Amino acid sequence: MASSFFALIDDIAYLMDEVATMSKVATKKAAGVLSDDLAVNAEKASGFLSSRELPVLWKITKGSFINKLIILPFAFLMSVYIPLAITIILILGGVYLGYEGVQKIVDYLFYNKREKKEQSKNKLEIFTNQAIQIENKKVKGAIFVDFILSIEIIIIALGTVIESPLKVQIIVVSFIAFMATIGVYGLVALIVRMDDIGFKLIKISNNKPSFLRNLGILLVKTLPILIRILTVVGTFAMLLVSGGIFIHNIPQIHDLFHLLPSTLKELLVGLIVGSIVVINIKAYKRIKSKK
Repeated sequence: MASSFFALIDDIAYLMDEVATMSKVATKKAAGVLSDDLAVNAEKASGFLSSRELPVLWKITKGSFINKLIILPFAFLMSVYIPLAITIILILGGVYLGYEGVQKIVDYLFYNKREKKEQSKNKLEIFTNQAIQIENKKVKGAIFVDFILSIEIIIIALGTVIESPLKVQIIVVSFIAFMATIGVYGLVALIVRMDDIGFKLIKISNNKPSFLRNLGILLVKTLPILIRILTVVGTFAMLLVSGGIFIHNIPQIHDLFHLLPSTLKELLVGLIVGSIVVINIKAYKRIKSKK
């Protein structure tokens, strides 16, 4: 009886040791996508009214947890029974991310200045009459992008531990998936509330010259700059993840651009894929409008 108990403890210890080791390896492999995930989600979670930032972020976080709950069982089942389905889903996700990234660039370069002026004039009316619809649309978009990035993170982690026993795979990949959500959205929450933290530091210092006051002013001034940087980084992150999906899953594309550095290669492929989708969608809309 005692020997069975100690054998069980030994098995648990061995399992946890293997889980810890494989978790470190899988986290390193998925680190690139996790950083992209942070940049993309910080950009997606910004741009709301200050009073709505945390409630909106909580909605996206809950959506991210639901995404993981949906993806994980299917990932484990497909890796065993239909491995090709994982590749197909990844490629479809890569198409969407490429489209999203290129569309943002197109909007920035060719967005009509007159429309911007009209939007600023009607800003109050938009916020009062359509705030809920706009917020819900952005939340849905953020959750959808999180779904695609979550697939990439889970598949990378699963590929790292594919040779391990099934129970180790389940524990390691599930741990990374849910810790990714907690870590990424925890950092996003800190980023979008930097100005509030800054104002509190200024208040604590009684607005007198001190380290806390200077730090508070720095946080308040840094936030708009950081959001702009994250918007750019988030756009390029989507293109990099998109290109990476195609390069890693379609050998012909990998061979076609094999002479280029990996980052440039992924960016170029993401731009090409996104541009093809954007051109086709715009052409379809023009044909439809003529009809």
